[in-house]
Amino acid sequence: MLPSLSAPAVTSAPGAPAVTGVLGGVPGGPLPVPEAVPAAPRSAALADTAERATRTAGWLEANWESWLATGLRIVLIVVIAFVVQALVRRAVSRVIVRMSRRERAAGPTRGLLVNPERRRQRSAAIGSVLRSVATLLILGTAALMVLDQLGIELGPLMASAGIVGVAIGFGARNLVTDVLTGMFMLLEDQYGVGDRIDAGEVVGEVLEIGLRVTTLRSDDGEIWYVRNGEIKRVGNLSQGWSTASVEVEVRASEDTARVVELVTRAGADLSDSPPWDELLWEPLDVLGLEAVSMDSQVIKATVKVPAGKGPAVTRELRLRIKKLLDAEGIPQVDPAGITLDKLRGDTGPGVPQGAARAPAGT
Repeated sequence: MLPSLSAPAVTSAPGAPAVTGVLGGVPGGPLPVPEAVPAAPRSAALADTAERATRTAGWLEANWESWLATGLRIVLIVVIAFVVQALVRRAVSRVIVRMSRRERAAGPTRGLLVNPERRRQRSAAIGSVLRSVATLLILGTAALMVLDQLGIELGPLMASAGIVGVAIGFGARNLVTDVLTGMFMLLEDQYGVGDRIDAGEVVGEVLEIGLRVTTLRSDDGEIWYVRNGEIKRVGNLSQGWSTASVEVEVRASEDTARVVELVTRAGADLSDSPPWDELLWEPLDVLGLEAVSMDSQVIKATVKVPAGKGPAVTRELRLRIKKLLDAEGIPQVDPAGITLDKLRGDTGPGVPQGAARAPAGT
């Protein structure tokens, strides 16, 4: 037989009414009633929370004025920094525009120094550099002032920045040299886009000027990238005016006055012929005898022409002088030709030099 199951009797707390019911599915004695939570711990928790809230409110009440003042100062610093930055950038742009207008309004000689592309690129580069420097200084100063308002010690920060700056300076000294040299080249207007310059390592036309590299195209069509820091000296062949010079070498027996007259006539004909008349700024100046020897005499003539037009004018002038000399029957000579004529005169005209030295009877 199965044993009978019965629920044990459960008594309630003293003073509490007895509850009867089913326990475990088995009808039986009274159900247990949970004990009530004591009021003392609850009151302590509430008191602790109220005390914390009071301390927080007091702390906020004691510090909100300083926080508000600090926040307002930070906002004021940022607003002033951006306003000053905008004003400085606008002032720089106005100065650059004024410089460009002044260059365009300059005299005719100055106008030949700067073409529109060169003026535009130079103004843009100078304006960009000045605006960047101004922005860096203004925003950097504002950032340091904000950090100071936040209570951050600037001494260690500045020391660390100084160490990093020294390390970068040693590591990138060539880059710094290139950039500084490029800045001074732009500010001093040493050369610009379209100019023909002699940079020492290469001679060519300037295609682009950067703060670090100058791009040149040589006479052979090669493109050279020359670091600005490597340019120790530069010769600008395109600024202002240049000189076209011609040297005419004839025999010493020729009439010097006649040769000078022919050279002068060639220069006058060139100055009256378009488009060469626009390239000759002055009449041809025959300087006279540049050199004289027992066998030859050299007559030199020069003329002032626009920058970069010297070679073309020299070639045309040399051609016209040759035509006049040929028409007058005056041959031009050179040292090599004179030496060859002497050798031919020693051996006899038309007779090979070896044959003249051959012993008689052979």
